[in-house]
Amino acid sequence: MRRAQVAFFDVDHTLTTAGSMSRLLAYYHAALGHPRREFDDRMCELKAMAAVGCPREEVNRAYYAGLEGLDAEVMGAMAGAWFDAELSTGGFYHEPAVAELRRHQEHGAHVVLVSGSFPAPLRRIADDLGADELLCTLPRVERGRYTGGLDGPPMIGTAKADAALKVLLQRGVPADATAAYGDHVSDLPLLRAAGSAFVVGGDRRLRALAAAEGWTLLPGTPPAPDLRLPAWSAAAPPSSSSNRRRTAQPFVTSARYDMSESA
Repeated sequence: MRRAQVAFFDVDHTLTTAGSMSRLLAYYHAALGHPRREFDDRMCELKAMAAVGCPREEVNRAYYAGLEGLDAEVMGAMAGAWFDAELSTGGFYHEPAVAELRRHQEHGAHVVLVSGSFPAPLRRIADDLGADELLCTLPRVERGRYTGGLDGPPMIGTAKADAALKVLLQRGVPADATAAYGDHVSDLPLLRAAGSAFVVGGDRRLRALAAAEGWTLLPGTPPAPDLRLPAWSAAAPPSSSSNRRRTAQPFVTSARYDMSESA
């Protein structure tokens, strides 16, 4: 096998056991005292879209539409506390995939993270892992707040392969001197664009395809550890204003808030 000069890694459920988009959003809402019902309802909507077969790209767009009006600077600052909380679980990273990333780094490869998630959580992960470059979905920000739109397409499916090929052109690296890692069928364009492909877990169909293509199979991620959230405010009763005081709950755990990079 030719040593890779560039190694591309999907993030959620490849390098990490958790989905960064939903887990950060849960932390954000909890820390700011937003009613828990708002977040739960939002996640139910996104899961319903996925369940009825909406394309992964459309679910991804819907997630970012839900950020409309949120303060991007606050989200960025909150991402630091969220990331520390994830690391404190002791099971945030998927060690087999991280070991592969370290192997490529030791051999001098240019390591690129490629994800449908967004900069706020991904920059923490990229910095911690020492990745050289980050390609991700870019929510549009105007006057310091998310607009609900995107600058460019969601970094999913063919967008991942297109972005990876641009990196190779810029660096003058042939495709057969690359490696790519992913866990989902939407990663197929990226995997097929690389000289060496590695499937992390994945469903039966993806693993069967990987076996047929001669790609390397790596273990799937274990369940993400529960994430301890800041005390979450209960939703205010809809009756009189005298009853609008929120009651803080103790810490809650949120493994169930984990979703993939589609949201």
